[in-house]
Order: sequence, then C-alpha cells, then structure tokens
Amino acid sequence: MKRFIVSCCFVIISFGAVAQQRAFAAFCRDFVAGYNDLHLPQLELSYVSSLEHIGTKAEVQKQFDFFSRIKSRLSNYKLSQLTESEKVDYQLISYETGLNLERIALEQNWLKNKPTTIPTGGIITIPNGKAWYAYLLKRWTSADATPDEIYQFGLTEVARVQKHIEAIRQQAGLSEDEFYKHLNDPSFFIDDPQIVQQSFENTKKIIYSNLPKLFNNTNIAPLKIVKGESRQLAQTPGYYDSNVFYYNLFDKPYNKRQVDWLFIHEGVPGHHYQTSIEGQTKTSAVQELFYYMGFAEGWGAYTEELGKQLGVYQTPYDELGKWEWDIVRSVRVPLDVALNYYGWTDEQALAFWKKNIRGQDDIAMREIARIRRWPAQVVTYKYGALQILHWREELQKQQGAKFDIRDFHSRVLDHGSLPLFMVKENVFNKR
Repeated sequence: MKRFIVSCCFVIISFGAVAQQRAFAAFCRDFVAGYNDLHLPQLELSYVSSLEHIGTKAEVQKQFDFFSRIKSRLSNYKLSQLTESEKVDYQLISYETGLNLERIALEQNWLKNKPTTIPTGGIITIPNGKAWYAYLLKRWTSADATPDEIYQFGLTEVARVQKHIEAIRQQAGLSEDEFYKHLNDPSFFIDDPQIVQQSFENTKKIIYSNLPKLFNNTNIAPLKIVKGESRQLAQTPGYYDSNVFYYNLFDKPYNKRQVDWLFIHEGVPGHHYQTSIEGQTKTSAVQELFYYMGFAEGWGAYTEELGKQLGVYQTPYDELGKWEWDIVRSVRVPLDVALNYYGWTDEQALAFWKKNIRGQDDIAMREIARIRRWPAQVVTYKYGALQILHWREELQKQQGAKFDIRDFHSRVLDHGSLPLFMVKENVFNKR
C-alpha cells in the first residue's frame, strides 16, 4: 500500500511538471508574438535618433500594458521549478521586461514634457537627461552598474593600461620623449597596400595554427580579409561584417602596430569567431529576439589579451599597438560618464584626455564628439572585457591546476548572446 501511495505521488508530480512545462511554453510563445507585434525600434547609437523614434502616447501605452501583463504572468512560475532551457527564457523575459518598463517610464515622461526641438549638445542637456543616461548605460552594457561605478571602473582601467605602456617603454630603454618620438618612425608604417594585406594574412595564419591551444571549437566559417572602401567608416581602423574583416587604408600609410590586435578583435578569435559559434548554437525563439552589445564588444576586446598565447605580439611594439588603442578605450569610459552624467565641458574632457593619453591628440575631439552623440556605447568594450577577464582569473583560483582555458571560453560562448549576468552564471554554474 505504501509503495502504491509513493507511485501515485510520482505520477501526480510528473503530470504537474508536464502541465507547467506546457503552460510556460505557451507563455513564451505569447511573449514572442506580443513582443514582435510591438515593432520596437532597435537600439540606436544616436540618442537624438532614439528620441525621434519614440512612438505616440497610444503606442507607448500599448507597450506598457504588454510588459505589465508579462511581469504579472512571470509570477506564476518559479525559477527553481523550470528546466535549464526554460530558466534561460524566464531570465531573459524578466530582464527585458524590467528594462522596457524603465524605458517606457522615461518615454511617458518625455511625451508629457517634449521640447519643440531635441537638444543636440549631449544627453545631459535634454529633460531628465541623467535618468536617460543611467538607463542607456544598463541597456548598452547589459549590466546593472551605476554611472558612479562605471566612472571609477574607468579610472582603474586607465591606470592598468598605463602600467603596461610604461613597462614596454622601460623595456625599450628610451626616455619618455624618445619613446613617443620613436613611435612615429617611418619603420612602423607601410606604404604598399599589398604588404598591408599580406601582413594581415600572416597574422591570420599564425592565429589559426594556435587556435586549438585556447579553444575547443575550431570549426568556424571561412573569413575573408578585404581592404575597406567605405569613407564613412574611415575613422575606424577596421570592422567586421558577414564573414569579412575589413581594414581601412586610405590616405595615410598603415601602422604596423595595428595589425595583430585589430585582426584578433574583428576577426579571430573576436567577432568572427564569436559569430561563427553563435551560428552553431541552438537558441530559443525568446533568445533570438535579443542581442547584447556589452557581451559582443566585451568579447572582442577581451580576446586582444590573448595575443601572445595565439603566437602574435612577437615584438614589444606589436603588443604596444594593443595598449595604444586600449588606452583610448579606457579613457573614454570615465569621459563618457563625465560628459553625459557629470556635465563636463569639452575643455574639461580634452584636458583629461591629454593628461592620460600621449601622442593621440589628433583624435581627441573626434572621440569627445562621438561620446556626446552616442552616450554609453563606448563603455561596452572595456566593461564587458574586464568582466570576462575577472571571471577567468576567479575560475583559475577556484580550479587551480584543473583550469582549462578552452573549457572557460566554451562556457562563455556556447550559449549565444546573453546579458553579462547570465554569461557569468554559465561560467561558474555550467548548464
């Protein structure tokens, strides 16, 4: 009799679990259909464009009603009772619902107090600008960090990168003035486009041969290396799009120090590798709705730290190229907060730039203007990269001699695009 009671309980529990799975699957389908029906605009670089694309009061109210219903329905499910794949969907829906409700509150306030023209002097100049910036910081980084925390993080990164640059200067045995003068020596610059192309091809060959040392999965899509033709993108050293790595070579000779780190970031094991792995990853209809730039750009910047292990950065100056761009990225982090949240002037920003970066004054005002136009976007590179680097260091401490960097990279990448807090869960509690 006792055995019969236990069996009945098991059957009841099984039917209960099946019923919950069916109910949750239906909830997820409703979420996907309802989310698509809203036709929400994609996250835009320009805050002015984002504000211009805010819907009507009726449209924003429809969004509010939808996400409010979703928030209420989420309470019907307990995370602990869901399967691993269901937990991913639950966390994503919960995260996106919270972020969207925060955005909607800002938009409702905006529509009530909408100015005749949108101020273009930076997001801090618009009504409720600080609250908008705090929201965008969360949206771009996919992390719950405050502007003050990001500012302090940026200062820490500036100091870390400066130490690396100083170590290379000391290794070169040159005074500071001699060192920065030497960086403009003609021997560092390539005039022949064919040699530039071949330099990237050589870097690709070396990295591909060493990829199995750091990654379990080396089955990636073919990657082409092409000279960029878009003048609109000429201000960037290079970019990646649809299995093609583009390097920009226009009117000036090409700096050799950019070759290794740029290919790593945009190509392999950066954006191209990450995209290839995502293409092999089975994801749900819920996950396919979203893409997280804090993770994507963070990964690209993180991989630059792997240069020596991948067989490149063969000279101190090759490695310096990575740190020369990294100091720009690092300085931009506190500047982003300072300009968009603290209200710094361009003059204050330029003084901060010159204090912390030497030899790159020519791009200072361009970067300051970019930060004003595109609030929070530049934070993604450094913040995401350092989260991944810290996770690696922490896991190494936990596992000691058992730590396998290939397994670590699989934990980071094998679940597709996710907010950083969910990537971290995969790292330390492998699904």
